[in-house]
Amino acid sequence: MADRRERGVNVLGSGVLVNVLAVLVGSAIGLMFGGVITERFRAIAFSGIGLATIVIGASMAIGGLADLGTNGMGPYAALVLVGSLVVGALLGEALRIEHRLEHFGHFLQRIAHRVPFLAPGRAEQPGEKAHTLVEGFVTASLLFCVGAMTILGSIKDGLGDPSLLYLKALLDGIAAIALATTLGVGVALSAIPILVIQGSVALGAHAIEPFVTEAVINAIQATGGALIFAIGLDLARIKRLPVGNMLPAIIIAAVLTGFLT
Repeated sequence: MADRRERGVNVLGSGVLVNVLAVLVGSAIGLMFGGVITERFRAIAFSGIGLATIVIGASMAIGGLADLGTNGMGPYAALVLVGSLVVGALLGEALRIEHRLEHFGHFLQRIAHRVPFLAPGRAEQPGEKAHTLVEGFVTASLLFCVGAMTILGSIKDGLGDPSLLYLKALLDGIAAIALATTLGVGVALSAIPILVIQGSVALGAHAIEPFVTEAVINAIQATGGALIFAIGLDLARIKRLPVGNMLPAIIIAAVLTGFLT
């Protein structure tokens, strides 16, 4: 047990930091080549990422729901998913999570204005530039920090296996290139919540290990997949949902499943 803990802490640094580095590098590439990538290619890139995100989210939700049904929840698996999403959304709305995330983005925006290479240029519409920075931060933070891959990857990283976070780093890096071409430096700033959220989950993995049963993992996968699906709808410009306010659904699903199994 001691050896596994030591290995988990050591690998934790590589898993989380590689993900952060991938987003920073991808954002830098997107910023450098943003001027030569036409709006037509940006639009199709967003459509492709949105479609891929929808497919991944749907696959995770359906797979997690099916596995949850066979791991002790039976016909009540769907009720756990629906209940977690509804209650989580209500709780998130009451806490105004998405609103607070946007305020944090504005806070980072004010800091960015004080840094020469981050500050907006001589734009005719500086307010529009500021909005784009916040939109980039919020959109990228939700895309990179929400979902079962974030939670499960961080837990596995804390237990000594960073492979899932390496895969996530690849996906996030590719997405960051496309996002940064349109949404700018705000995408790079999303590396901050990635480091905080994934690092915190990985560090706490040892403490919560007794509670992370197979059924709990399935519940997280199903609920996180549903949220990833919603993010895909937004990226594909189909429907905008307050995904930030739905984040508590993942915790509720895990706790509820833990009590019922």
